[in-house]
Amino acid sequence: MFQYMLAPIEDNADNALRTLCYNHGADITFTEMTKVSSLIQKNKVAWDKIAIKGETPTIIQLVALKESELKKFLDMYVPEKGFKGINFNMGCPAHQILRLGMGCAQMKRIEKAKRLVELVKSKGYSCSIKLRLGANQYEKSKKVYLNLLNSVDADFFIIHSRHGKEHYEAPADQSVYGDCVATGKTIIANGDINSKEQIDEFKKIGVSGVMIGRAAVRFPAIFDLLKDKPVPTLDELKEEYLNLSKLYVAKGRYQDNVLKRLGTDITTLSENG
Repeated sequence: MFQYMLAPIEDNADNALRTLCYNHGADITFTEMTKVSSLIQKNKVAWDKIAIKGETPTIIQLVALKESELKKFLDMYVPEKGFKGINFNMGCPAHQILRLGMGCAQMKRIEKAKRLVELVKSKGYSCSIKLRLGANQYEKSKKVYLNLLNSVDADFFIIHSRHGKEHYEAPADQSVYGDCVATGKTIIANGDINSKEQIDEFKKIGVSGVMIGRAAVRFPAIFDLLKDKPVPTLDELKEEYLNLSKLYVAKGRYQDNVLKRLGTDITTLSENG
């Protein structure tokens, strides 16, 4: 079945936004990226990020460097009702993550990736990887991402089709998905996705789903739209979001970030829909 996923959007994707998007067509949602090193130190902010309130299907996204730290976290972690697995972010281009040897810096560390995935699976949890097309243009041109896909036994791979030096102003390169699907692995497309025409093309190629981030914050019912389901108004979405924020006692910065983006720049979504 083709899957529609909400991306792990920093300072946006809390329980309220995740549940709102799930209520409007997202099949699975992701928590914000969280460092395993912070979790094993019992950092409250880190644990709050991966808390799952209610039953919204949620995958927690982690960045991990040491197997010993991951093992310690897995021994500490008690899955909540909506928990659907663990995702490793091996595509984050942020300097503070790269200098620690994580994110994009991990993409070529195939044996390390294998061991991290195997540790999660040894607990009986689903495990996936989110990655970019390399740390830079050179790595993209050498297709280093295919080495990871071919070598690691993750349940699925989310491909953000930019390399680590590209910002969101650069268009996502959706021509890469044919080679990714040819590896025989389950591939989820990510990057600049907002239309049913794109979905149709992905299905033809053999992509198994899409992950949507920025467009989902602007219009959380984009998943309904892409599935040809009835779509609520922006006012209805806002009211529902505020009710969920109250239910889950959302932090102010999450509300501020979502509300200032909700409804902005949705002309393209309507035209493409």
